Amino acid sequence: MIRKKDVNLNSDGLRISGQIFFPDIKPLYPAVCICHGIPNDVQSATTDIKERGYAGFAERLCREGFAVLIFNFRGVGSSEGNFDLTGWTTDLKAAIRYLWSQDDIRRSSVYLLGFSAGGAVSICVAAEDRRISAVAACASPSEFESYFVTEKGPAPVVEHFRNVGIIRDKDFPPSPDEWLQTFQKVRPLDYVQDISPVPLLIVHGTADETVDVSNARKLYDKAGEPKDLHLMEGVSHRIRLDEASMNIVIDWLKERLPH
Repeated sequence: MIRKKDVNLNSDGLRISGQIFFPDIKPLYPAVCICHGIPNDVQSATTDIKERGYAGFAERLCREGFAVLIFNFRGVGSSEGNFDLTGWTTDLKAAIRYLWSQDDIRRSSVYLLGFSAGGAVSICVAAEDRRISAVAACASPSEFESYFVTEKGPAPVVEHFRNVGIIRDKDFPPSPDEWLQTFQKVRPLDYVQDISPVPLLIVHGTADETVDVSNARKLYDKAGEPKDLHLMEGVSHRIRLDEASMNIVIDWLKERLPH
């Protein structure tokens, strides 16, 4: 029987909402922290993580013996705040801190599993945080500036995310130019080599219409050992819905467990 409870994390004074799942075995539990991507419409931006399909995947991981934490980054779902990438790295650090504070979590087995921008943030945080034992990044961009930093400046980007619903406050960002620079600072390609010797898994669909598969190859080429790359033929950006891809992720995580 899977046990679950709602959690509220504190990140920069913001309430970050999440949920943790525990398998029905005795602790200590290895733990997986799942990180979602940037919403692309109002519905996905305003829907709580517990209702976006991640809870079902968390339960699947739970049945494999993992405790699993899912949460909404700031600006998304029921979490407070407005979207910015550096803030997302702070939110993930708060999630890691929460897992490490739990007496029934095995601190030597805390893993990150990120999708799209959540994968990118996971790479950047894991490169500097040695509390992480392994990282799996699915459909992750290698950088963000080519998507968001253009000669048009910050105004259309801010307006886009305001329309999506993850920039909520009228006076945010206080400095649009500085906010736009976060898309250049949170750059997985600059961090991925520093994850080593922590194991890294990169999984990407060859038919990804949002983040081209070339991003996966760039990250893999730059990463240190140990590393694994799986390019999934014909799989789109919503790789979380592809059974074969997720089987690879789950098997890889299980292989990381101490024997």
